[in-house]
Amino acid sequence: MKKILLATVALAALAAPAAAADLAARPTYTKAPVLAPVMTWTGFYIGAMGGYANEDADFAAMKGGFAGGTIGYNWQQGAVVFGLEADAAWADISASATALGVTANSKIRDWGTVRGRLGYAFGPTLLYVTGGYAWADNRITLSAPGISLSDSKIHSGWTVGAGAEWMFAPQWSLKGEYLYKSFGGESYTFTGLGTLATGTLNVHSGQVGINYHF
Repeated sequence: MKKILLATVALAALAAPAAAADLAARPTYTKAPVLAPVMTWTGFYIGAMGGYANEDADFAAMKGGFAGGTIGYNWQQGAVVFGLEADAAWADISASATALGVTANSKIRDWGTVRGRLGYAFGPTLLYVTGGYAWADNRITLSAPGISLSDSKIHSGWTVGAGAEWMFAPQWSLKGEYLYKSFGGESYTFTGLGTLATGTLNVHSGQVGINYHF
């Protein structure tokens, strides 16, 4: 019996290092980390925007608010983002002046732009410059006791500006933007009074918006 016990202990002693070596030789496996999706500005987007505008004029400057929609597309290469954007808005930007009993009222009723954008992305934040075509639907009304005459024209021009946009949630972003808009003059016709030629219309505007990215 004593010999059997000694033999058993000896075999166990010899087997232990072999078992430990076998365990050490086996590869260990760890779960691969879950990678977060890469944030990109590339793609279509639509949104809503609104703001305030003020004419760059010393007398009877037009001023007021506007609200509308935006559609666009971005391309991103590295940190550089470039794209195209169009917007259109209902507006109530107006001014009035009275002389010799006649009141003249000028009002931009709606306007919009088609612009290029070029920016630099810092992760979810995009800083950009923008510029392109701008238009405005303006109506001029002349009124006096018992008389009211009006005509409307589409003024075409250009716009430049800058802005910042922040992707605050997947597919959603907020933006703030400044635009300087310059519109060419037009000739307004009033029956019985002839025509009125306007000069260049220059406007500063600031707007905020929210976009949904597809």
